[in-house]
This record gives sequence, structure tokens and C-alpha cells, in this order.
Amino acid sequence: MMAKKPPKPAPRRIFQERSKITALPLYFEGFLLVKRSEYQEYKHYWTELRGTTLFFYTDKKSTIYVDKLDIIDLTCLADQNSTEKNCAKFTLVLPKEEVHLKTENTESGEEWRGFILTVTELSVPLHVSLLPGQVIRLHEVLEREKKRRTETEQLPCSSLEKEKEPIEDYVDVLNPMPACFYAVSRKEATEMLEKNPSLGNMILRPGSDSRNYSITIRQEIDLPRIKHYKVMSVGQNYTIELEKPVTLPNLFSVIDYFVKETRGNLRPFIYSTDETPGQESTTEDRRERLKKNLHIA
Repeated sequence: MMAKKPPKPAPRRIFQERSKITALPLYFEGFLLVKRSEYQEYKHYWTELRGTTLFFYTDKKSTIYVDKLDIIDLTCLADQNSTEKNCAKFTLVLPKEEVHLKTENTESGEEWRGFILTVTELSVPLHVSLLPGQVIRLHEVLEREKKRRTETEQLPCSSLEKEKEPIEDYVDVLNPMPACFYAVSRKEATEMLEKNPSLGNMILRPGSDSRNYSITIRQEIDLPRIKHYKVMSVGQNYTIELEKPVTLPNLFSVIDYFVKETRGNLRPFIYSTDETPGQESTTEDRRERLKKNLHIA
């Protein structure tokens, strides 16, 4: 019996999750083709401009970004000649790298140029081909960004330090375990990933003893492969046993590490629940539902 297809998350819930994680106001969003220095080719991302940071998501429905780019120190935005029709290409020249961007059409290209220049130069650019309504939006964003920076500068040092604390610390209080944690065995985790690839490809589970944890992942390179990684509890931290061990402050950071290091190719396995919005299920509830779907004795 196949697992029931998860319902599409409500846009409002996505917006709330992203706002909580990024802690920055949303100014503009849309699809972008992005090529950074470490990329061999363009990658297609749903992109949000929040404050002076671009957040990249694997798709429009994802709540966790796979990469981000701080553009506050933008040196210039250089247009590129494109042989492709209905496409705009430009380069963000930053102190440490140059990032190439490509839009799906020329109109969205002008919008992206306008919003990026507005928040980085703190002025509405004159040489952009936008409609009057779009220019009004730029002026509104300009005022919001000026206000945000003023309020940030006025915050005491202690408040700034608190803002810099990782969001995982906040999440950890509300939910002690990541959503992809399941109290299942190595074999059960493998079966879950193989039978429900659309729900994600990474599971956090208990280790062979009661103190440590393991990560089970399913990667499709040439053929689907299952791999397991030990996560050792060391004091108040957690160490991923790799060739060069990585130590992180909590399990949320462990999951985040795998997602970011694989540029979003690894996604937390999150089983769909039928609870009403805002109602969380326990690990035991999730396991019981998974047993029914996977016929685990």
C-alpha cells in the first residue's frame, strides 16, 4: 500500500515558515536561474529578496532555503548580452565573487534589477523600464528598507547578539526534534525512503545505542543508493562521523548541514499528517501511521 500523497502546503504557512527562518521582510520573489562561482551550470531556484539577502529554494513550495547570497556590498549590477529570446541576463559583482543571474522573461529581469538596486543603493534606479505601479512598489520597498536599517542600527548590542543566534535554538524550544526524526530501525528507515521517495530522502533516527543518532539517506546518482551516517552526542553538541568530523550545536543544525552541503539534493523526509493547521504530531504518532502504510510488524 502506497503512502497517501501529502497535501500541498498553504501559501500562508509557507510564508510564515520562511519569515520565521529568515527573520527578514520579503520585498520581491520569483524564479531565477543562478550561476555562482562553485556551480558548473545554472541552477533553477525560486528566489526571495528579503532585506539585502537573496534566499534560494529548490521550488516554490519549499520552506527551507538551500543557499543564500548577501548583496549589501554589491559593487555593480552588469547587464549581459543574451542571444536567447525573452530572457534577461545580468551579473552581480560582489567583493568576493561574481554571480550570474538569468530570468525567464525580460519583464521579470527589469523587476529584479529594480528591486536589487533599490535595496543595495537605497535609491530607486532611474534607468529601468517599469510600469508606474511597479515603480510605486520600488518606492514602498525603499522606505521599508530604510526603516529596517534604522531600527537595526538603533538596537543595543545585546539585541544584535540575540538576533545572530541560529534559528534552530528557537525551533528547539518549540519542537525538541527535527520533523524528519522517526523512532525506527535502520531497516525501517531504508524501507520508508524506498517506498516514499516523493516525501524526502533523509531520515534522522536513533542509533544502535540509546544515546546517539544516525542519518539514513537515499541518493540517486547512477542507481539509488542507501547510506547511513553516525551522529554522536558529545556533551551538548553533536558530531557527524565523516572523513573530517563535523561538530554542530544541535540536531536541527545537523539536518541543515546535510541540506546545504548537497545544495538541496538531500531533503528531510516528512510524512504528511492529517492534523489541522498548527497542530503537531508526536514522533510516536508519525511512527504508528508509517507502520500502517509500510506494513511494519
